[in-house]
Amino acid sequence: MKKTILLAAAMFAAGAQPASAQGNAEPRTFIQAGSLLADPSSGRVDKAKTIVVSGGRIVEIRDGFVAEDGAKVIDLRDAFVLPGFIDSHVHITFESSPSSRLDAVTKSTTDQAFDGVVYAERTLRAGFTTVVDLGADVEAINALRDAIAAGKVSGPRIIAAGGVAAHGGHGDAHGYRHEILELFRSPTLCSGADDCARAVRVAIQQGADIIKTASTGGVMSNTSAGLGQQMSDEELSSIVQTAHRLGRKVAAHAHGTDGVNAALRAGVDSVEHGTYLDAESIRLFKAKGSYLVPTLMAGDTVGRQAETAAWMPEPVRAKARQVGPLMVDALRRAHEGGVRIAFGTDSAVSPHGQNAREFTLMVKAGLTPLDAIRSATVWGAAHTGLEQEVGTLTAGKAADIIAVKGDPLADVRTLESMAFVMKGGVIARSHAE
Repeated sequence: MKKTILLAAAMFAAGAQPASAQGNAEPRTFIQAGSLLADPSSGRVDKAKTIVVSGGRIVEIRDGFVAEDGAKVIDLRDAFVLPGFIDSHVHITFESSPSSRLDAVTKSTTDQAFDGVVYAERTLRAGFTTVVDLGADVEAINALRDAIAAGKVSGPRIIAAGGVAAHGGHGDAHGYRHEILELFRSPTLCSGADDCARAVRVAIQQGADIIKTASTGGVMSNTSAGLGQQMSDEELSSIVQTAHRLGRKVAAHAHGTDGVNAALRAGVDSVEHGTYLDAESIRLFKAKGSYLVPTLMAGDTVGRQAETAAWMPEPVRAKARQVGPLMVDALRRAHEGGVRIAFGTDSAVSPHGQNAREFTLMVKAGLTPLDAIRSATVWGAAHTGLEQEVGTLTAGKAADIIAVKGDPLADVRTLESMAFVMKGGVIARSHAE
């Protein structure tokens, strides 16, 4: 017996494995890429590379088109291969429509979660392997997030926000009878700095990965309260300090200049929209290291809907006409000023699965196609704190791999038509489709 134990120990010391372990070796997949933008930071496009994937992760990248006997080979030799995209602002459990206001009081949490399954699949197949959901029913989004993480349903990995908003402000409910409004009262609405600290703690207790707040009014709120600052400086500071103490980042919805700058002074990690940002805003963005998530598709969508959608409430229509045309220029000024940019669409305002249209609008605002791609890969990964997991195609990272036909650095609209999508080593859109 002693001799057997010593022999087994020697075998393991020499790198040998029992036959059972050898038989259970993880199968490998070889993805042959004609053009490869493995690290958008560098901007270097390599030709004729093979990405080796095992256990949901990238093992290595080899020169040439290679494979191993018995291994699965994915032929993308005629495609342009990139890291999976990150959308840092979506609402994946619903979508704006003529029935949206009625849906809010007729759809259950379960209904919303199942809607989210459909929208998550569309989003993933569009090449977005990671999203930040910045506003949904808590039970619905947490259930969807966890189901996707467990592999029960298909969709992008979700960073789910807990919403902390002012009573009567953007993030509260508007335009319903009083007794209906009471049904929408969330325990994470707040008034006053101490109450807002409480609300943050409740949101985190409920499972929030990130905190979403609203320093200003919003376009889609059915109220004529405007787009200026709605939360006090003290409330915003309390939200940020409490969230940071508990290891959570803070994203702040903000349109008006006063609310943008107040949120930045408070130390938020990102400003969503930033429509009326000014020179002081740009200075604060850079001083604080905060990101702008511009959501140009939302502005473009509501601006067009304001002229055509009979279902749009008049207070929303007036704000949509005001804000929609301004958002591209806001991004242009921010980018020229050196502000950090993270890709975000506000999908739900626009249809899910069309997220890549944002790239074209970003280029319209003056970004190069490469910078637009960076905003949805390496910059988005840094913004979300996932830079060790996603954003580049390098050994050890998740096998989030997408491909298009054509060169997106020459025509960014190419990204609107995915030829292949893999998330965590699992194919979501086959190149054979």
